[in-house]
Amino acid sequence: MAVNPLEPEKLYRPTDLTDLEFETTADLEGLEGFIGQTRAEDAVRFGMGVRRKGYNLYALGPNGTGKYSLVRHSMEKRAAGEQVPDDWCYVYNFGDAHRPRALRLPPGKGSELAADMEQLVEDVYRAVTAVFESDEYRTRAQAVEETLQERQEQAMSEIQEKAKQKNIALMRTPTGFTLAPVRDGHPLGLEAFRKLPKAERKQIEEDIEGLQSELRSALQKIPGWQKETHKEVERLNREMADSAVRPLLQLLTEKYQDLTQVADYLGRVEKDIIGNFRQFLPQENKLPAMLGIGLRHKDQGLPWDNRYRVNVLLAHDQNGGAPVVYEDLPSYNNLIGRIEHRAQLGALETDFTMIRSGALHRANGGYLILDARKILSQPFAWEGLKRVLQSGEIRIESLAQLTSLISTVSLEPEPIPLQVKVVLLGERLIYYLLAQYDPEFAELFKVSADFDDRMPREAKTSKLYARLIATLVRADDLRHFDRSGVARVIDQSARLADDQERLSSHMRSIADLIRESDYWASERGSEIVTAADVQQAIDTQIGRVDRIRDRLQEEISRGTILIDIEGAKVGQVNGLAVMGGGGFAFGRPSRITARARLGKGQVIDIEREVELGGPIHSKGVLILSGYLAGRFALLHPLSLSASLVFEQSYSGVEGDSASSAELYALLSALADVPIRQSLAVTGSVNQLGEVQAIGGVNEKIEGFFDTCRINGLSGDQGVLIPAANTKHLMLRSDVIEAVAQGRFAIYPISSIDQGIELLTGLPAGERDVDGVFPEDSVNRLVEAKLVSFSERMHDLGKADTTPQQQSGEEQQ
Repeated sequence: MAVNPLEPEKLYRPTDLTDLEFETTADLEGLEGFIGQTRAEDAVRFGMGVRRKGYNLYALGPNGTGKYSLVRHSMEKRAAGEQVPDDWCYVYNFGDAHRPRALRLPPGKGSELAADMEQLVEDVYRAVTAVFESDEYRTRAQAVEETLQERQEQAMSEIQEKAKQKNIALMRTPTGFTLAPVRDGHPLGLEAFRKLPKAERKQIEEDIEGLQSELRSALQKIPGWQKETHKEVERLNREMADSAVRPLLQLLTEKYQDLTQVADYLGRVEKDIIGNFRQFLPQENKLPAMLGIGLRHKDQGLPWDNRYRVNVLLAHDQNGGAPVVYEDLPSYNNLIGRIEHRAQLGALETDFTMIRSGALHRANGGYLILDARKILSQPFAWEGLKRVLQSGEIRIESLAQLTSLISTVSLEPEPIPLQVKVVLLGERLIYYLLAQYDPEFAELFKVSADFDDRMPREAKTSKLYARLIATLVRADDLRHFDRSGVARVIDQSARLADDQERLSSHMRSIADLIRESDYWASERGSEIVTAADVQQAIDTQIGRVDRIRDRLQEEISRGTILIDIEGAKVGQVNGLAVMGGGGFAFGRPSRITARARLGKGQVIDIEREVELGGPIHSKGVLILSGYLAGRFALLHPLSLSASLVFEQSYSGVEGDSASSAELYALLSALADVPIRQSLAVTGSVNQLGEVQAIGGVNEKIEGFFDTCRINGLSGDQGVLIPAANTKHLMLRSDVIEAVAQGRFAIYPISSIDQGIELLTGLPAGERDVDGVFPEDSVNRLVEAKLVSFSERMHDLGKADTTPQQQSGEEQQ
């Protein structure tokens, strides 16, 4: 059952330079597409191809794996060959000003129509002004006025002539008309009239009364004549306005005659302009004086301009293909659009020209990329997106109205039909949470593109990796890498994947390493990046973030943190854990101790008892009880009380990678056999005593190696790792060098028996045909201790029974 330490060749798998058939990356072609994401690429391609409701995509995977780059590249490639979507505009609704109309136009026509309408307003202003200042209009208007005046004068002349025949004068006074008798060409005064004979006075009064009746009749006809004249003037005005406006609108109507919506809109514009032609006449625009101060409108350009403007919500280049939009801040307004307001004399006002588009408008007819975490963190944004995707139309509503916070009159723009493919980028956890707790999510995002964070390490992928490096070098205008530099990057990629047989697909880390390697090459004045530059980039990356690791190693060397790396002790073993933060992880050795005594079959996890142990760690400890009960003293009840603890651990402990170390410590305490402190242990264990693989094996080995190196490598030191983790080893060069020199060792362990033999120097022991462990074996000593505990517990149980109970038992 002896276990031999691993050879140095097993600790690190270098890239075979013969697989890299080039001198520098300048000799390589660029890489089109991506490597290691075949599953995700197929899913993205499928999601873009299915044009059915609900087939939106969720790209899930760790950050930095190239989700955004792959999705955007794939969509831009597909969108380039797709049809350019239509333009959308909002125009004034002449039937209901609070409900602006939406116009759909071919690509490029929206801006063209807006420019045409701006020009139309200017042309109408000039044309209307010119026609109403023309001699023709003045002549015809004057003729209408003269006709009225002639009818009035004729009526007055007839009455005046009749009055003259009866020696009565018709005179105009400030208050109207009056009749008076005349003698010798002069009106009679009141005294002179009274001196006339009675019969003559009576005749004059009768004549005046008759003339007054005719005068009243004539005056009553004048308003009717004026009304007729006003109608005639209005007919003239409309005729003149029509003559000025119709030719201008006719030109536009002919230009857009194939667009039914636009033609209908222009017809309404024509009617409205003719009906409001006075708005285009020169006038002094003033506001009422307030507090004695005369206020003027701000300069708004042409009068009545907003009414006939076109608000181009969305305009496209005719040859641009389908849009691909990424919204960095997916708030509700940035997605759905908004209606802006302006302050005017202390009040907020708005109109259709202040409607603004959102990301969904810009992506309409194409593709929209959103970050899942960002949209979920924005109030109402997620619900707004789902509502739009379900209804298939974009309805712009303010959040205040949506939440019923205000009830003021605002605009209700006509909704715009939506046809868009939405892609969410996010972590796997968010995807699973949405799928579990949001029933609408599965209906709207039917396609998932799962991005992997690693890929197989083969000669083919190494060549593709080299081409990827060449592509990144050219994209960022960096120095080219030679073969050794490329090989070192590939090796580091395997280290990031924690596997000799896999490469990392975390492209952000690789790209950063390439850029930093270029920097160090420039520092030494080289035009080519070599393995030494890559190694320096790796070392400096670690050097910037390893303060905590150095501090812990310093405290170990000073004896503040108690770690023994020589000698042997009972019930004590060096366990290995991984700590990390900020993208940097490192191994830390911890002293694990165990104590055992007579008890009721309990293995107490002190970490769990004080709520510092996580559920997985607690599970690992409970497995130890199963192992002991199934391996030792099978005919006796388990009668021990054991306690396990991570010494000098003041934070949470999680994971089962220390369960084998805890079991070794417990076996040592039961057998009273010391454990070599020059060895550290990692690995989980099952109830059958098999040592199982764990994570972070490289960091754990290097953590204990650094502790031993500080105090001096003796040649007896080493680490026990699960044999299943051998393929994950990509250790530092100094560790490999120490192994090659025999100053450090790494042992692959498959079972607890193998490990306990290494740690104690005693055989573990296998049961013979009689089911008995060999003498002086660890298992024999453990079983003997457990049997003694059981027998002692039985004896104590008998001693606690009363004489009456014993007599009763004998009678039975």
